[in-house]
Amino acid sequence: MLGVDTVVVLDGERIGKPADAREAERMLGRLAGRTHEVVSGLCLRTRAWEEVHAETTRVTFRPLTPHDLAAYVAVGEWEGRAGAYAIQGRGASLVEWVDGDYLNVVGLPASALVRLLATRFAGAYGFG
Repeated sequence: MLGVDTVVVLDGERIGKPADAREAERMLGRLAGRTHEVVSGLCLRTRAWEEVHAETTRVTFRPLTPHDLAAYVAVGEWEGRAGAYAIQGRGASLVEWVDGDYLNVVGLPASALVRLLATRFAGAYGFG
């Protein structure tokens, strides 16, 4: 069984999922022109063992105008998204720079998962 959950962190504060469009716009406004962290916890569990890991990716947003914020929020892509954006969609237009695993920001820390699989299953699936 594989479980993953992701949170956005700005200045040490967790930024969860917005409750409504107004909160989404406020969250995005806080992230505008700044760097934040996207932290995903990953748990891979079998009947015999359990591995838990965390992956952190730093994301920098470009400066955003009130029009940018309103236009992105109007699309509705913010719904159910930590930090109120989806980098794999139109949210990519908000981003200036990504330092780390892009797929972690999407919601699956792929590099951490591959490292874990390579360790646990050396020689299988082309690992090791």
